[in-house]
Amino acid sequence: MSRLERINQSPIDRLIGEFDTALRAIAGGANYTRPIPRTYIENDSSQEQALTSDLDLSPEDRTHVAGLMRVNHVGEVCAQALYQSQKFLAKTPETRALLDQAAKEEMDHMAWCEERLRELDSRPSLLNPLWYAGAFGIGLVAGLAGDRWSLGFVAETEKQVERHLDDHLEKLPEADLRSRAIVEQMRIDEIEHGTSAIAAGGQELPRPLQTLMAGISKIMTTTAYKI
Repeated sequence: MSRLERINQSPIDRLIGEFDTALRAIAGGANYTRPIPRTYIENDSSQEQALTSDLDLSPEDRTHVAGLMRVNHVGEVCAQALYQSQKFLAKTPETRALLDQAAKEEMDHMAWCEERLRELDSRPSLLNPLWYAGAFGIGLVAGLAGDRWSLGFVAETEKQVERHLDDHLEKLPEADLRSRAIVEQMRIDEIEHGTSAIAAGGQELPRPLQTLMAGISKIMTTTAYKI
C-alpha cells in the first residue's frame, strides 16, 4: 500500500491499521517491507555469500548481543508508539505523511531486531507493554504542542538514537557482522528521519528537555538489556 493510499484510508481503516501496529509492537510479529540487512563476502569461487552464521560467537558474546538487540527492539517499539500518537494529533497532512513514512521504516527495524533475537535464541523485552504505553503518552504530549514542536521532538529523538546506535556499533563483537549490518542500516534511516523532521520545520527542543529525554532513555536501555 502506498503512502497516499494509507493517508486516504477511512478513519475506521486507519484505526484498525494502527491497532494492528500496536499489537505487533507489544506482542511481536512485526512485518518488514525491506529485506533484513546482510553483510556479504566473496568466497573462493568469487561468488558473494551472505554472512548469517553465529558460530564464531561465544556464549557470552551471544548473550551480550541479544541484550543489545533487545534494547534496539525496545527502541523501535517506542518509536511506533510515539509516531502513532503524534499522527493522531498532527495538524497538517504533510506532517502526518512524514510521521507515517518514518513509522513504516521503524517497523522494518523492529522486525529485523525481532528476527535477530530469534536467531540468537533470545526474546524481546518482557516490559514491552509498559514501554509502549509510556512512549504513547509522551507522543501525545509532543503532538499537543503543535507540529513544529512535534517534529522537533522527532529530530531530537533520532539524534539521541543515532548516538545510541554508534555506541552499540562499538560494543558489538567484530565477528557479529549480522547484527552490525542491521544496526548500521538502522542508523542510516534514523539520521534521515531526523533530517526530514528539521527540513519540515521542526523546532529545536530546549536543553533541559533534551537532558530529560536522555535520562529517560538511559533508564529504558539499562532495564531492557536484562529484562
